[in-house]
Amino acid sequence: MATFGRLLSHRNGKRLVLLPATYRSLHLTYNRYNVNQFEVKPIKKVLVANRGEIAIRVFRACTELGIRSVAVYSEQDKMHMHRLKADEAYLVGKGLPPVQAYLHIPDIIRIAKEADVDAIHPGYGFLSERSDFARTIVDNDMRFIGPSPDVMARMGDKVEARKAAIEEHTGHGVDRDVHYISAGFGTAQH
Repeated sequence: MATFGRLLSHRNGKRLVLLPATYRSLHLTYNRYNVNQFEVKPIKKVLVANRGEIAIRVFRACTELGIRSVAVYSEQDKMHMHRLKADEAYLVGKGLPPVQAYLHIPDIIRIAKEADVDAIHPGYGFLSERSDFARTIVDNDMRFIGPSPDVMARMGDKVEARKAAIEEHTGHGVDRDVHYISAGFGTAQH
């Protein structure tokens, strides 16, 4: 496994193997003007724009990597565990119901800037599939931990996603391969 990933050692003596995709998402950011140009810059602080178990898991990973973590919480979630597990925690969406508070992008960006955050992890649900959120993060000179905003926008549109899949496919084409696969199921020997 070490030959496929980057091996990191930590102050507690544990060794952690990061696979290339994981390493890229944590340490590389693309230049928003030239997607093929990457800049290597370690992440020192991550804001998780979510709550609950997914936020706690990201905080744990950040701790293992020596990265500071920032939580956001709604007024109703002020005593929830995710707020207590992060290194820092800030109120988001004051006066809003919980779901709307976590979807309040301007407030999340404001908190990230005030907390001097390098990257934002969307968590699961809420904002994880919103290309406008990823674009806003990149436009504010922070990193979005996830796919690029352009990829997210393309994959959110079924027609564009199918075109992208066909363009990236190296075989005979999606329709022909599906035909061969379904034909193979009918003739398989048991």
